[in-house]
Amino acid sequence: MKKMSTRRHFLTAAAVAASVQIVPRHVLGGPNHTAPSEKLNIAGIGFGGMGSHNLAMCARTEQISALCDVDHNYARKVFTQYPDAKRFHDYRELLTSDVDFDAVVIATPDHTHAAISAAAMHKGKHVYCQKPLTHDAHESRVLARIAKQTGVATQLGIQGHSGEGRMLVSEWIWDGAIGEIAEVEAWCSLSYAPHGHASWSSPCSDRPAKIEKPPAGMDWDTWIGPAPMRPYHSCYHPRVWRCFWDFGCGMMGDRGVHTIDAIVSSLKLGHPDSIECTHVKGGNAEVHPESAVIEYRFPARGSFPALKLTWREGQEPSRPKELEEGRKYPREGGVMYKGSKGILMNDVYGGSPRLVPETAMKAYKRPKKTLPRVQGGHEQDWIRACKAGKYDAAGAHFGYGGHLTEITLLGNVAKRFPGKKLLWNGEAMRITNHGPANDWVKRPYRDGWTLDETA
Repeated sequence: MKKMSTRRHFLTAAAVAASVQIVPRHVLGGPNHTAPSEKLNIAGIGFGGMGSHNLAMCARTEQISALCDVDHNYARKVFTQYPDAKRFHDYRELLTSDVDFDAVVIATPDHTHAAISAAAMHKGKHVYCQKPLTHDAHESRVLARIAKQTGVATQLGIQGHSGEGRMLVSEWIWDGAIGEIAEVEAWCSLSYAPHGHASWSSPCSDRPAKIEKPPAGMDWDTWIGPAPMRPYHSCYHPRVWRCFWDFGCGMMGDRGVHTIDAIVSSLKLGHPDSIECTHVKGGNAEVHPESAVIEYRFPARGSFPALKLTWREGQEPSRPKELEEGRKYPREGGVMYKGSKGILMNDVYGGSPRLVPETAMKAYKRPKKTLPRVQGGHEQDWIRACKAGKYDAAGAHFGYGGHLTEITLLGNVAKRFPGKKLLWNGEAMRITNHGPANDWVKRPYRDGWTLDETA
């Protein structure tokens, strides 16, 4: 009986082994690849704001297995929504823990996006990172390279990229709806003035002299991350950090990445030749300006002519004569493509595209839809990419999202040198005519913090 049992066990094991060899890898899963029928285990890092929404969208189909936030009191509500998720203060502890997870959603302040994303990708984790992808242009280039080298699936949190509007903008422009486009106006009419958003806390346009004690349950040193150390103050956390140079990317990173997305994808923009800040109001060494105007110049690309792209924050562009009297600009901001045959406008997220005037829209015969549509939203687009095991399967993967972020953050470099036309060598990643500007292309890290740029 013992010999028969041993033989039966051997035959069963052999059959199982044979079946494993003939089952396709895409069914069983593997490195950077989860079987489509299996749920991803997802960890959230920083979720007091938009991150809570991203997690909720993922939780519709997947499992939230770990949560990490430096301020457990501020994040308490989200913790209670996922009671079985393991809790952490420091992302480095999460990444070295024995918690089983395949992917991370990162929604921390801008200045920590790169360090956390790079560390997660080096651990083989798929990454969804809120916009802007990074705090400076150099970091964007690095994350795009690491994503490709590690092969993990990535997605930049610009939900409009997965929307119908952005697709239509591209299809209409490629159809020749407004002819050749040599000029584009993009804007966000919102402003950070008074700095610190008075509705959230006391306005603050400089480094506060008063020192406050961090809230109970908050790890301030980890929140500061690679930025220069400074004492805690409630004007930075929560949320108000975005207007401070050390932590946030200002309106350029807040809305600029959303708004310029449809321009980059529809007009197939590469590196700009130059960037110039032609207007700036307010701001100082601590905080971003109240309003600014940035002018980009892009070379001709294939069938596309050279382009002048103007970004305005805290103000709107002049109304074109074609825009009907009484017709309002899109709420909060948008894009105006000025073509040789007409004008096309969309909102700040690339949605609600319309030809101007409305009579032109009604007369336009729309082309066939040629771009694949995203089902289920931006997070689900990323989840499908994770399960497919393809680093560039999601629409706003870091190859695309890194390039988009790099373009927008060059606008922040220009703000530091108003009136100076900065010449940009995209391949070398350098400002060629003003050395001091390169100090803002790549910002230094605090001692003890590094960006792991290796594969």
